[in-house]
Amino acid sequence: MTVQLEIDVFTLFPEVFEPFLSSSMLGIARRKGLVVIRVHDLREWGKGKRRQVDDTPYGGGAGMVIMPDVVVSAVEDVVKDEQVKVVFLAPSGVLFTQQKAFDFARSRRLALVCGHYEAIDERASLILNAEEVSIGDYVTSGGEAPAMVVIDAVVRLVPGVLGNVASLLSESFSEGLLEHPHYTRPYEFRGLKVPDVLLSGDHKKIAEWRRKESLRRTKERRYELYERYGCSEEDGL
Repeated sequence: MTVQLEIDVFTLFPEVFEPFLSSSMLGIARRKGLVVIRVHDLREWGKGKRRQVDDTPYGGGAGMVIMPDVVVSAVEDVVKDEQVKVVFLAPSGVLFTQQKAFDFARSRRLALVCGHYEAIDERASLILNAEEVSIGDYVTSGGEAPAMVVIDAVVRLVPGVLGNVASLLSESFSEGLLEHPHYTRPYEFRGLKVPDVLLSGDHKKIAEWRRKESLRRTKERRYELYERYGCSEEDGL
């Protein structure tokens, strides 16, 4: 098979990635040759005998800042002059969404840079024309966990990775709504029964039920998505 997407990850903790990248869907995608993922240790571009990558912030303040020349040298040495989408994982970035996952999946090559300590020097992002992305309104100890989230969300959208392409069209956020509830056997569990409509065999009624449940769940849990989506009178919500 032809490689659909290449991902280069730049991190101070490369050892945390391999178990994740070798498991489940990601491992299958790599073994099929659909996706190539390489992990690079930023300390290889560190300075001096101790491979220093960070320094104290100008202007004072807590924490350490990763030096811009370390990050720029690492990315430029690896990607050379190739077309690549550079992404910095940072709490101050724009929110990572399903639409952005689709956009990244259409790239031929991604470079994900994991921040750590207090931040990465701003000049690295400007020089590399990087897009800064956040996975949510909270702070993790580094960009490694967010990078894994981005990789997982993007790789599953690469053609040929998922066996059931239809599942991509119905899952949460694909149409701007949260996904409807799911049920399987047994029919009754601890007094809770599967909704009768799902056993009716009437595909039109099932589709209507799923849409209304999707709207209801979105309204209850993510009202901003519900408002943005907009409902018709037929929805009854």
